Parts: sequence; structure tokens; C-alpha cells
Amino acid sequence: MKSQPQQLVLDLPHRSALGLEDFLVSGSNEAAIELVDEAVAWPNGAALVVGPAGSGKSHLADVWRAKSHASLLRASEASEGALQDAAAIGGVVVEDLDRGIADEAALFHLLNMARQGRIRVLFTSQLAPGDLEILLPDLRSRVRALPIAQIAPPDEALLQAVLVKLFCDRQLTVEPEVIGYLVVRMERSMAAANEIAAEIDRLGLAMRRKVTKQLAQTAITNVENRNARP
Repeated sequence: MKSQPQQLVLDLPHRSALGLEDFLVSGSNEAAIELVDEAVAWPNGAALVVGPAGSGKSHLADVWRAKSHASLLRASEASEGALQDAAAIGGVVVEDLDRGIADEAALFHLLNMARQGRIRVLFTSQLAPGDLEILLPDLRSRVRALPIAQIAPPDEALLQAVLVKLFCDRQLTVEPEVIGYLVVRMERSMAAANEIAAEIDRLGLAMRRKVTKQLAQTAITNVENRNARP
């Protein structure tokens, strides 16, 4: 008699995301979650979440935005008019400081408004403040003074939970031994987890095979080769 696939059970807390997908909590993102929870205590009304691509910065910012009824703006789209419109709501998420700031003077004005208690501002960036290219000295010093929470690369527990969720979303049955095999061999990042889950799904459909360690290794190799191309 053929045995049924085992279900991998992970003791990882789920975070209610106010109508969004559940936000998984682990040691790698706990500090960022605590910072966003304590928005009322932000010095000068603003804070910054830093983390690599795909780490969950935007998801966490969306949780805060929904809770605060805030608006959303890309730093590369920052202008006096856009920031004034955003500020009228009382809260704003300014995403991707690392991708450039369209109007540094306008962003400095926004931080002055936050300092006066007229608005709360949550920034996101892949780079730490000291690594950002900000030409305006006053803005540079203000950004460097923001309270910061760093989202670290996912720990093993979080990476396992993310992979399980990604496979469930794709209606793929993956046994615990394959999840464990992936976690110790793949790049430890959310972006890699998404790529590998998609590649395993593609290979499984193309080859009409169940998800095995061999198929998982093929997926890892394919993703690594694809990302290594110039």
C-alpha cells in the first residue's frame, strides 16, 4: 500500500496582515515588525526598514499602510506636489530610497512635516542610510538619524515556512525531506525561494514527475545558471 506524503508542520507564528497574506514572523524580521508596531513612538515621526530584495519590506509596509490608512509613493517619483497630496492623508510609505530620489528638497520638507507631528512616514530601502546617494546635506543627516530596522536574510525556519507556502500556493505536494534538502543547498533569500518554487513547478509539469530531491537539485542548478548569465 502506497504511503501518503507527510505534512511538514512548522511552529512559526503567523502575523495577521489586515486583509493581506499572513506575514510570517521569525528572528530575521522580528525587529522590523516591532518597529512598525511602535509607529506612535517613532522619534520625529518617521522610520526606515532596510532589507534585501524580496525580504518582505513592501509587504510589511503594506501592513502598516493598511493599518494607518497611509498613501504610497516611490522615492523616484517624489515631487513637491506628489508629497503634498500624500501628506494630506496623514501617513505615507516612501518606497525604495536606494533607487534614487526625484526631489530631495521635497523629501526633506516631508520629514520636516513628520517632525512637526503632521504626518508619519515609513521608508524602505535595500541599502543602509550610510550607503545611500543623497546630495542634500540636511536630508542626508535626517535620513541617517532615522530609527532603523534591518530585515536579515531568512533563517532556516522562515525559509522552510516560505517554501511550504509557495508550494501550497502552486498546489504542489512536497515532502518534508525535499524541503530540508532545498533549505541547506539553495541561496538563503526570499527571491531565491520564489525562483526555485517556480522552477520546480515548471519542471514537474514538463517532466510529469513528483517533486523529488533530484528534481529539486535540477531546479537549483537551473536557477543558479540562469542568474549567472551576464
